[in-house]
Amino acid sequence: MTDTSIRCVVWFGQPTSAERAQLAQAGWHTRVADAGTSGGGVGIRRDDMVVAMADLRSADKDALLEMARLMAEQPRLPWLALLSADTAVQTADVERVLRASIDFFTSPIDMQRLIETLATLAGGTPAPVAYTDVPGITGASPAMMAVVAALRKYAPVDLPVLITGETGTGKEVAARALHKLSPRRDHPFAAINCGALPANLVQSELFGHERGSFTGANARRVGHFEAAAGGTVFLDEVGDLPPDAQISLLRLLQEGTLERVGSTQSIKLDVRVLAATHIDLEKAVEQGRFREDLYYRLNVLRLRMPALRERAEDVLQLAQLFLDAFRKQHDCHARTFSALARKALVEFSWPGNVRELLNRVQRAAVVAEGAQISIADLDLQEVVNVRQVHSSLGLTRTSAERDAVVACLRETRFNISECARRLKVSRVTIYRLCKKHQLVLEDMH
Repeated sequence: MTDTSIRCVVWFGQPTSAERAQLAQAGWHTRVADAGTSGGGVGIRRDDMVVAMADLRSADKDALLEMARLMAEQPRLPWLALLSADTAVQTADVERVLRASIDFFTSPIDMQRLIETLATLAGGTPAPVAYTDVPGITGASPAMMAVVAALRKYAPVDLPVLITGETGTGKEVAARALHKLSPRRDHPFAAINCGALPANLVQSELFGHERGSFTGANARRVGHFEAAAGGTVFLDEVGDLPPDAQISLLRLLQEGTLERVGSTQSIKLDVRVLAATHIDLEKAVEQGRFREDLYYRLNVLRLRMPALRERAEDVLQLAQLFLDAFRKQHDCHARTFSALARKALVEFSWPGNVRELLNRVQRAAVVAEGAQISIADLDLQEVVNVRQVHSSLGLTRTSAERDAVVACLRETRFNISECARRLKVSRVTIYRLCKKHQLVLEDMH
Protein backbone atom coordinates (compact mmCIF):
# COMPACT_ATOMS: atom_id res chain seq x y z
CA MET A 1 0.00 0.00 0.00
CA THR A 2 1.06 3.60 -0.63
CA ASP A 3 1.57 6.22 2.07
CA THR A 4 -1.88 7.75 1.32
CA SER A 5 -3.74 4.45 1.57
CA ILE A 6 -5.77 3.51 4.61
CA ARG A 7 -6.72 0.36 6.44
CA CYS A 8 -10.43 0.31 7.00
CA VAL A 9 -12.94 -2.02 8.65
CA VAL A 10 -16.37 -1.44 7.12
CA TRP A 11 -18.64 -2.44 9.99
CA PHE A 12 -22.15 -3.56 9.08
CA GLY A 13 -23.76 -3.09 12.48
CA GLN A 14 -22.76 -1.00 15.45
CA PRO A 15 -19.25 -1.33 16.96
CA THR A 16 -18.74 -0.26 20.56
CA SER A 17 -16.53 2.71 21.36
CA ALA A 18 -13.99 0.34 22.94
CA GLU A 19 -13.87 -1.77 19.78
CA ARG A 20 -13.34 1.33 17.64
CA ALA A 21 -10.58 2.59 19.97
CA GLN A 22 -8.62 -0.67 19.92
CA LEU A 23 -8.87 -0.93 16.15
CA ALA A 24 -7.70 2.67 15.80
CA GLN A 25 -4.76 1.95 18.06
CA ALA A 26 -3.81 -0.92 15.74
CA GLY A 27 -3.97 1.38 12.72
CA TRP A 28 -7.46 0.53 11.44
CA HIS A 29 -10.15 3.11 10.67
CA THR A 30 -13.73 1.95 11.38
CA ARG A 31 -16.57 3.00 9.10
CA VAL A 32 -20.16 2.06 9.96
CA ALA A 33 -22.20 1.00 6.91
CA ASP A 34 -25.64 -0.28 6.02
CA ALA A 35 -25.91 -3.47 3.94
CA GLY A 36 -29.23 -2.26 2.60
CA THR A 37 -27.75 0.74 0.74
CA SER A 38 -26.47 0.52 -2.82
CA GLY A 39 -23.07 -1.18 -2.78
CA GLY A 40 -23.27 -1.40 0.99
CA GLY A 41 -21.34 1.86 1.32
CA VAL A 42 -18.04 0.03 0.97
CA GLY A 43 -16.38 2.60 -1.31
CA ILE A 44 -13.02 0.93 -1.90
CA ARG A 45 -10.18 3.02 -3.29
CA ARG A 46 -7.55 1.16 -5.28
CA ASP A 47 -4.75 1.35 -2.71
CA ASP A 48 -6.91 0.95 0.41
CA MET A 49 -7.05 -2.25 2.44
CA VAL A 50 -10.70 -2.81 3.29
CA VAL A 51 -12.16 -5.62 5.40
CA ALA A 52 -15.89 -6.01 6.00
CA MET A 53 -17.37 -6.99 9.38
CA ALA A 54 -20.81 -8.61 9.38
CA ASP A 55 -22.04 -7.79 12.88
CA LEU A 56 -24.85 -10.27 13.60
CA ARG A 57 -25.25 -9.40 17.26
CA SER A 58 -28.50 -7.54 16.69
CA ALA A 59 -29.20 -8.31 13.03
CA ASP A 60 -32.75 -9.30 12.12
CA LYS A 61 -33.76 -11.57 9.24
CA ASP A 62 -33.86 -8.72 6.72
CA ALA A 63 -30.39 -7.53 7.72
CA LEU A 64 -29.04 -11.06 7.38
CA LEU A 65 -30.47 -11.34 3.87
CA GLU A 66 -28.97 -7.98 2.90
CA MET A 67 -25.55 -9.01 4.22
CA ALA A 68 -25.69 -12.33 2.35
CA ARG A 69 -26.64 -10.46 -0.83
CA LEU A 70 -23.80 -7.96 -0.42
CA MET A 71 -21.31 -10.76 0.23
CA ALA A 72 -22.32 -12.37 -3.06
CA GLU A 73 -21.95 -9.02 -4.87
CA GLN A 74 -18.50 -8.34 -3.34
CA PRO A 75 -16.66 -11.69 -3.65
CA ARG A 76 -13.22 -10.05 -3.57
CA LEU A 77 -13.91 -8.22 -0.33
CA PRO A 78 -12.68 -10.18 2.70
CA TRP A 79 -15.50 -10.65 5.23
CA LEU A 80 -15.43 -11.39 8.94
CA ALA A 81 -18.49 -12.20 11.06
CA LEU A 82 -19.32 -11.27 14.63
CA LEU A 83 -21.80 -13.25 16.71
CA SER A 84 -23.31 -12.80 20.13
CA ALA A 85 -23.35 -15.66 22.63
CA ASP A 86 -27.00 -16.40 21.84
CA THR A 87 -26.86 -16.10 18.02
CA ALA A 88 -28.62 -19.13 16.54
CA VAL A 89 -25.87 -20.33 14.20
CA GLN A 90 -28.02 -23.23 13.00
CA THR A 91 -30.37 -20.98 11.05
CA ALA A 92 -29.94 -20.96 7.28
CA ASP A 93 -29.48 -17.17 7.08
CA VAL A 94 -26.70 -17.10 9.70
CA GLU A 95 -25.04 -20.17 8.19
CA ARG A 96 -25.03 -18.47 4.77
CA VAL A 97 -23.17 -15.48 6.21
CA LEU A 98 -20.68 -17.68 8.08
CA ARG A 99 -19.93 -19.71 4.95
CA ALA A 100 -19.00 -16.52 3.09
CA SER A 101 -16.80 -15.27 5.95
CA ILE A 102 -13.09 -15.85 6.30
CA ASP A 103 -13.37 -16.04 10.07
CA PHE A 104 -15.90 -15.33 12.79
CA PHE A 105 -15.71 -13.96 16.33
CA THR A 106 -18.02 -14.07 19.32
CA SER A 107 -18.78 -11.15 21.61
CA PRO A 108 -16.93 -10.02 23.65
CA ILE A 109 -14.36 -9.98 20.84
CA ASP A 110 -10.89 -11.38 21.31
CA MET A 111 -9.35 -8.15 19.97
CA GLN A 112 -5.84 -9.56 19.82
CA ARG A 113 -6.98 -12.35 17.49
CA LEU A 114 -9.06 -9.91 15.43
CA ILE A 115 -6.09 -7.56 14.97
CA GLU A 116 -3.82 -10.49 14.03
CA THR A 117 -6.41 -11.65 11.48
CA LEU A 118 -6.68 -8.15 10.01
CA ALA A 119 -2.88 -7.91 9.79
CA THR A 120 -2.76 -11.19 7.87
CA LEU A 121 -5.42 -9.94 5.44
CA ALA A 122 -3.46 -6.71 4.93
CA GLY A 123 -0.35 -8.65 4.03
CA GLY A 124 1.49 -7.22 6.99
CA THR A 125 2.68 -9.07 10.05
CA PRO A 126 0.83 -12.37 9.81
CA ALA A 127 -0.72 -14.29 12.62
CA PRO A 128 2.05 -16.13 14.45
CA VAL A 129 3.39 -19.16 12.58
CA ALA A 130 5.04 -21.78 14.71
CA TYR A 131 8.50 -21.76 13.21
CA THR A 132 11.14 -23.67 15.09
CA ASP A 133 14.79 -22.74 15.34
CA VAL A 134 15.56 -25.70 13.08
CA PRO A 135 15.95 -24.57 9.43
CA GLY A 136 12.96 -25.45 7.24
CA ILE A 137 10.91 -27.05 10.03
CA THR A 138 7.52 -25.51 10.81
CA GLY A 139 4.96 -26.68 13.34
CA ALA A 140 4.17 -26.83 17.02
CA SER A 141 2.46 -30.22 17.21
CA PRO A 142 3.87 -32.85 19.58
CA ALA A 143 4.85 -34.97 16.58
CA MET A 144 6.98 -32.16 15.11
CA MET A 145 8.48 -31.26 18.46
CA ALA A 146 9.72 -34.86 18.67
CA VAL A 147 11.25 -34.50 15.20
CA VAL A 148 12.98 -31.26 16.21
CA ALA A 149 14.40 -32.87 19.34
CA ALA A 150 15.77 -35.77 17.27
CA LEU A 151 17.29 -33.42 14.67
CA ARG A 152 19.13 -31.46 17.35
CA LYS A 153 20.39 -34.69 18.89
CA TYR A 154 21.50 -36.34 15.63
CA ALA A 155 23.00 -33.36 13.79
CA PRO A 156 26.35 -33.10 15.67
CA VAL A 157 26.96 -36.88 15.59
CA ASP A 158 28.81 -37.94 12.42
CA LEU A 159 26.82 -41.14 11.86
CA PRO A 160 24.39 -42.29 9.14
CA VAL A 161 20.70 -41.49 9.68
CA LEU A 162 17.84 -43.45 8.11
CA ILE A 163 14.83 -41.18 7.61
CA THR A 164 11.51 -42.96 7.16
CA GLY A 165 7.98 -41.79 6.46
CA GLU A 166 5.27 -41.65 3.85
CA THR A 167 5.78 -39.88 0.53
CA GLY A 168 5.51 -36.11 0.90
CA THR A 169 6.23 -35.89 4.63
CA GLY A 170 9.39 -33.81 4.19
CA LYS A 171 12.22 -36.33 4.45
CA GLU A 172 14.56 -34.19 2.32
CA VAL A 173 13.68 -31.14 4.42
CA ALA A 174 14.77 -33.08 7.51
CA ALA A 175 17.99 -34.17 5.77
CA ARG A 176 18.83 -30.58 4.85
CA ALA A 177 18.13 -29.52 8.44
CA LEU A 178 20.52 -32.19 9.73
CA HIS A 179 23.21 -30.90 7.36
CA LYS A 180 22.68 -27.22 8.28
CA LEU A 181 22.84 -28.02 12.00
CA SER A 182 25.95 -30.17 11.64
CA PRO A 183 29.67 -29.22 11.58
CA ARG A 184 29.54 -29.99 7.83
CA ARG A 185 27.19 -27.07 7.12
CA ASP A 186 29.84 -25.13 5.16
CA HIS A 187 30.50 -28.06 2.83
CA PRO A 188 28.33 -29.44 -0.03
CA PHE A 189 24.94 -31.09 0.41
CA ALA A 190 23.98 -33.48 -2.39
CA ALA A 191 20.41 -34.80 -2.64
CA ILE A 192 20.02 -37.82 -4.92
CA ASN A 193 16.79 -39.62 -5.82
CA CYS A 194 17.96 -43.20 -6.25
CA GLY A 195 14.69 -44.21 -7.90
CA ALA A 196 15.19 -41.63 -10.67
CA LEU A 197 18.66 -42.83 -11.73
CA PRO A 198 18.86 -45.05 -14.86
CA ALA A 199 19.70 -48.57 -13.69
CA ASN A 200 22.73 -48.83 -16.01
CA LEU A 201 24.16 -45.51 -14.82
CA VAL A 202 23.65 -45.67 -11.05
CA GLN A 203 27.24 -46.67 -10.30
CA SER A 204 28.63 -43.96 -12.58
CA GLU A 205 26.32 -41.25 -11.19
CA LEU A 206 27.08 -42.03 -7.58
CA PHE A 207 30.73 -43.11 -7.65
CA GLY A 208 32.05 -41.70 -10.95
CA HIS A 209 33.82 -43.42 -13.84
CA GLU A 210 37.10 -43.41 -15.73
CA ARG A 211 37.47 -42.53 -19.37
CA GLY A 212 36.75 -45.50 -21.61
CA SER A 213 35.18 -47.57 -18.82
CA PHE A 214 32.06 -48.07 -20.96
CA THR A 215 30.64 -46.94 -24.30
CA GLY A 216 30.12 -43.20 -24.20
CA ALA A 217 32.55 -42.61 -21.31
CA ASN A 218 34.67 -40.08 -23.20
CA ALA A 219 36.14 -38.46 -20.11
CA ARG A 220 36.66 -39.09 -16.42
CA ARG A 221 33.59 -38.25 -14.34
CA VAL A 222 33.48 -37.38 -10.65
CA GLY A 223 30.42 -38.93 -8.99
CA HIS A 224 28.00 -37.32 -6.53
CA PHE A 225 29.87 -38.69 -3.50
CA GLU A 226 33.24 -37.24 -4.55
CA ALA A 227 31.61 -33.91 -5.44
CA ALA A 228 30.22 -33.70 -1.91
CA ALA A 229 33.54 -34.41 -0.18
CA GLY A 230 33.54 -33.05 3.34
CA GLY A 231 29.78 -32.58 3.26
CA THR A 232 26.61 -34.66 3.27
CA VAL A 233 24.99 -36.97 0.72
CA PHE A 234 21.27 -37.62 1.00
CA LEU A 235 20.07 -40.79 -0.75
CA ASP A 236 16.32 -40.57 -1.22
CA GLU A 237 14.47 -43.85 -1.93
CA VAL A 238 17.61 -45.79 -1.04
CA GLY A 239 15.60 -49.01 -1.30
CA ASP A 240 15.65 -48.64 -5.10
CA LEU A 241 19.43 -49.04 -5.36
CA PRO A 242 20.46 -52.03 -7.51
CA PRO A 243 22.65 -54.78 -5.94
CA ASP A 244 26.01 -53.59 -7.33
CA ALA A 245 25.42 -50.03 -6.05
CA GLN A 246 24.44 -51.46 -2.66
CA ILE A 247 27.82 -53.20 -2.47
CA SER A 248 29.70 -50.00 -3.37
CA LEU A 249 27.71 -48.00 -0.80
CA LEU A 250 28.44 -50.61 1.88
CA ARG A 251 32.16 -50.33 1.14
CA LEU A 252 31.99 -46.56 1.45
CA LEU A 253 30.20 -46.78 4.81
CA GLN A 254 32.53 -49.49 6.18
CA GLU A 255 35.90 -48.33 4.87
CA GLY A 256 35.36 -44.72 3.84
CA THR A 257 36.56 -45.49 0.30
CA LEU A 258 35.09 -45.75 -3.20
CA GLU A 259 36.22 -46.88 -6.62
CA ARG A 260 35.19 -45.18 -9.85
CA VAL A 261 33.71 -47.44 -12.52
CA GLY A 262 36.60 -48.77 -14.62
CA SER A 263 39.22 -48.17 -11.91
CA THR A 264 40.85 -50.39 -9.30
CA GLN A 265 42.22 -47.47 -7.28
CA SER A 266 40.48 -46.76 -3.97
CA ILE A 267 39.75 -43.14 -3.16
CA LYS A 268 39.54 -42.10 0.48
CA LEU A 269 36.47 -39.99 1.08
CA ASP A 270 35.06 -38.10 4.05
CA VAL A 271 31.30 -37.75 3.62
CA ARG A 272 28.24 -38.27 5.82
CA VAL A 273 25.45 -40.41 4.40
CA LEU A 274 21.78 -39.78 5.11
CA ALA A 275 19.21 -42.10 3.55
CA ALA A 276 15.44 -42.04 3.23
CA THR A 277 12.76 -44.49 2.23
CA HIS A 278 8.98 -44.77 2.24
CA ILE A 279 9.07 -48.57 1.89
CA ASP A 280 9.58 -51.11 4.66
CA LEU A 281 13.32 -51.86 4.40
CA GLU A 282 13.04 -54.67 6.94
CA LYS A 283 10.59 -56.43 4.63
CA ALA A 284 12.86 -55.73 1.65
CA VAL A 285 15.70 -57.41 3.54
CA GLU A 286 13.51 -60.44 4.28
CA GLN A 287 12.58 -60.67 0.60
CA GLY A 288 16.23 -60.45 -0.49
CA ARG A 289 15.79 -57.10 -2.29
CA PHE A 290 18.07 -55.18 0.06
CA ARG A 291 21.32 -56.21 1.71
CA GLU A 292 20.96 -56.85 5.42
CA ASP A 293 24.48 -55.62 6.23
CA LEU A 294 23.83 -52.37 4.34
CA TYR A 295 20.53 -51.92 6.16
CA TYR A 296 22.26 -52.10 9.54
CA ARG A 297 24.97 -49.67 8.37
CA LEU A 298 22.35 -47.12 7.31
CA ASN A 299 20.07 -47.64 10.30
CA VAL A 300 22.50 -46.44 12.96
CA LEU A 301 20.25 -43.49 13.81
CA ARG A 302 16.60 -43.46 12.78
CA LEU A 303 14.22 -40.54 12.26
CA ARG A 304 10.56 -41.01 11.42
CA MET A 305 8.76 -38.13 9.72
CA PRO A 306 5.09 -38.07 10.82
CA ALA A 307 2.24 -38.06 8.31
CA LEU A 308 0.33 -34.77 8.07
CA ARG A 309 -2.78 -36.39 9.56
CA GLU A 310 -0.71 -37.04 12.70
CA ARG A 311 0.04 -33.31 13.06
CA ALA A 312 -3.33 -31.75 12.28
CA GLU A 313 -2.48 -28.83 14.58
CA ASP A 314 0.08 -27.66 12.00
CA VAL A 315 -2.11 -27.83 8.88
CA LEU A 316 -3.55 -24.31 8.97
CA GLN A 317 -0.19 -22.71 9.74
CA LEU A 318 1.46 -24.61 6.89
CA ALA A 319 -1.37 -23.70 4.50
CA GLN A 320 -1.07 -19.98 5.32
CA LEU A 321 2.71 -20.19 5.07
CA PHE A 322 2.45 -21.74 1.57
CA LEU A 323 -0.14 -19.14 0.51
CA ASP A 324 1.98 -16.23 1.76
CA ALA A 325 5.04 -17.58 -0.07
CA PHE A 326 3.01 -17.97 -3.27
CA ARG A 327 1.65 -14.42 -3.02
CA LYS A 328 5.19 -13.02 -2.80
CA GLN A 329 6.00 -14.51 -6.21
CA HIS A 330 2.65 -14.27 -8.02
CA ASP A 331 -0.13 -11.72 -8.29
CA CYS A 332 -3.26 -13.31 -6.83
CA HIS A 333 -6.37 -12.13 -4.97
CA ALA A 334 -6.35 -14.80 -2.26
CA ARG A 335 -5.09 -13.75 1.17
CA THR A 336 -6.43 -16.40 3.49
CA PHE A 337 -8.96 -19.26 3.79
CA SER A 338 -12.69 -19.25 4.47
CA ALA A 339 -13.91 -20.73 7.75
CA LEU A 340 -15.34 -23.74 5.94
CA ALA A 341 -12.10 -24.22 3.97
CA ARG A 342 -10.06 -24.15 7.19
CA LYS A 343 -12.33 -26.76 8.72
CA ALA A 344 -11.94 -28.98 5.65
CA LEU A 345 -8.16 -28.51 5.68
CA VAL A 346 -7.99 -29.80 9.24
CA GLU A 347 -10.41 -32.68 8.69
CA PHE A 348 -8.92 -33.97 5.42
CA SER A 349 -6.68 -37.06 5.75
CA TRP A 350 -3.94 -35.77 3.37
CA PRO A 351 -2.76 -39.00 1.72
CA GLY A 352 -0.10 -36.99 -0.12
CA ASN A 353 0.95 -35.24 3.10
CA VAL A 354 2.72 -31.85 3.09
CA ARG A 355 3.46 -32.04 -0.64
CA GLU A 356 -0.25 -32.46 -1.40
CA LEU A 357 -1.12 -29.55 0.90
CA LEU A 358 1.38 -27.33 -0.92
CA ASN A 359 0.02 -28.31 -4.34
CA ARG A 360 -3.62 -27.76 -3.34
CA VAL A 361 -2.90 -24.35 -1.79
CA GLN A 362 -0.97 -23.15 -4.84
CA ARG A 363 -3.68 -24.34 -7.24
CA ALA A 364 -6.38 -22.74 -5.06
CA ALA A 365 -4.47 -19.43 -4.99
CA VAL A 366 -4.56 -19.38 -8.79
CA VAL A 367 -8.27 -20.17 -9.22
CA ALA A 368 -9.65 -18.19 -6.24
CA GLU A 369 -11.68 -15.17 -7.36
CA GLY A 370 -11.77 -13.37 -4.02
CA ALA A 371 -9.68 -12.62 -0.97
CA GLN A 372 -10.51 -15.95 0.62
CA ILE A 373 -9.84 -19.43 -0.69
CA SER A 374 -13.01 -21.49 -0.64
CA ILE A 375 -13.50 -25.18 -0.11
CA ALA A 376 -14.24 -25.49 -3.84
CA ASP A 377 -10.95 -23.76 -4.73
CA LEU A 378 -9.16 -26.43 -2.67
CA ASP A 379 -11.27 -29.17 -4.28
CA LEU A 380 -12.16 -30.49 -0.83
CA GLN A 381 -15.93 -30.61 -1.25
CA GLU A 382 -15.90 -34.33 -0.48
CA VAL A 383 -14.83 -33.53 3.11
CA VAL A 384 -17.98 -31.44 3.56
CA ASN A 385 -20.10 -34.08 1.85
CA VAL A 386 -18.84 -36.74 4.26
CA ARG A 387 -19.58 -34.46 7.20
CA GLN A 388 -23.06 -33.81 5.82
CA VAL A 389 -23.63 -37.57 5.60
CA HIS A 390 -22.58 -37.91 9.23
CA SER A 391 -24.93 -35.07 10.12
CA SER A 392 -27.77 -36.78 8.25
CA LEU A 393 -27.08 -40.01 10.11
CA GLY A 394 -27.24 -38.09 13.38
CA LEU A 395 -30.60 -36.61 12.43
CA THR A 396 -31.84 -40.06 11.46
CA ARG A 397 -30.80 -41.50 14.82
CA THR A 398 -32.44 -38.59 16.65
CA SER A 399 -35.67 -39.07 14.71
CA ALA A 400 -35.66 -42.81 15.37
CA GLU A 401 -35.10 -42.22 19.08
CA ARG A 402 -38.05 -39.82 19.26
CA ASP A 403 -40.33 -42.19 17.34
CA ALA A 404 -39.41 -45.08 19.65
CA VAL A 405 -40.23 -43.09 22.78
CA VAL A 406 -43.55 -41.84 21.37
CA ALA A 407 -44.58 -45.35 20.24
CA CYS A 408 -43.72 -46.91 23.59
CA LEU A 409 -45.58 -44.25 25.55
CA ARG A 410 -48.71 -44.80 23.48
CA GLU A 411 -48.46 -48.60 23.74
CA THR A 412 -48.21 -48.39 27.54
CA ARG A 413 -51.01 -45.79 27.76
CA PHE A 414 -48.41 -43.26 28.97
CA ASN A 415 -47.33 -45.39 31.92
CA ILE A 416 -43.84 -43.99 32.56
CA SER A 417 -42.71 -46.95 34.68
CA GLU A 418 -43.86 -49.53 32.12
CA CYS A 419 -42.33 -47.54 29.26
CA ALA A 420 -38.99 -47.35 31.11
CA ARG A 421 -39.11 -51.10 31.73
CA ARG A 422 -39.77 -51.91 28.07
CA LEU A 423 -37.04 -49.60 26.82
CA LYS A 424 -34.68 -50.85 29.56
CA VAL A 425 -33.94 -47.36 30.89
CA SER A 426 -34.80 -45.47 34.07
CA ARG A 427 -37.89 -43.31 34.62
CA VAL A 428 -35.57 -40.28 34.81
CA THR A 429 -34.28 -41.13 31.33
CA ILE A 430 -37.82 -41.22 29.93
CA TYR A 431 -38.51 -37.76 31.35
CA ARG A 432 -35.15 -36.54 29.98
CA LEU A 433 -35.95 -37.92 26.52
CA CYS A 434 -39.37 -36.27 26.58
CA LYS A 435 -37.72 -32.95 27.39
CA LYS A 436 -35.02 -33.49 24.73
CA HIS A 437 -37.59 -34.15 22.00
CA GLN A 438 -40.03 -31.54 23.32
CA LEU A 439 -42.73 -34.14 24.05
CA VAL A 440 -45.50 -32.85 26.33
CA LEU A 441 -47.14 -35.88 27.91
CA GLU A 442 -50.47 -34.15 28.44
CA ASP A 443 -50.70 -33.26 24.75
CA MET A 444 -50.07 -36.84 23.66
CA HIS A 445 -53.09 -38.41 25.33
